[in-house]
Amino acid sequence: MIKQLAIFIENQKGSLRRVTASLHEAGISIFAFSTIDSPEFGILRMIVTDPKRAEQVLTQQGFVAKTCEVIAVRLHEQKEMDKLLEAIDSGNININYTYSSFGSDSNTSVMILNCTDPDETEEMMMGQGFCCLSRVDA
Repeated sequence: MIKQLAIFIENQKGSLRRVTASLHEAGISIFAFSTIDSPEFGILRMIVTDPKRAEQVLTQQGFVAKTCEVIAVRLHEQKEMDKLLEAIDSGNININYTYSSFGSDSNTSVMILNCTDPDETEEMMMGQGFCCLSRVDA
């Protein structure tokens, strides 16, 4: 499993840039991100190279940030995504949300999953030959 950072940001001009600038200044790279918004605030979910330090940096900047564990699965072809979703469906696993990131070479992507039982889900995925990441590198 991998740590995901969730940051609550005001839904106003420049909020997202304040987050990315703070991480950049701290030397923390962003691997993947997803945003969800409402009229007043948004939730920015990110996979970064140093989630613990990123949480500290952003908290010092006045953001509310927390980490949680998610599953990151490396996929090489689209048919692998279908195979992965078939395995999840067969395992009767509920996905809360998902987003993706593209690898440094354009032939791979990483699917980030938050589900009801991450330990069991990751074990099942690895048992079926899927490559689950435990960290990201800059």
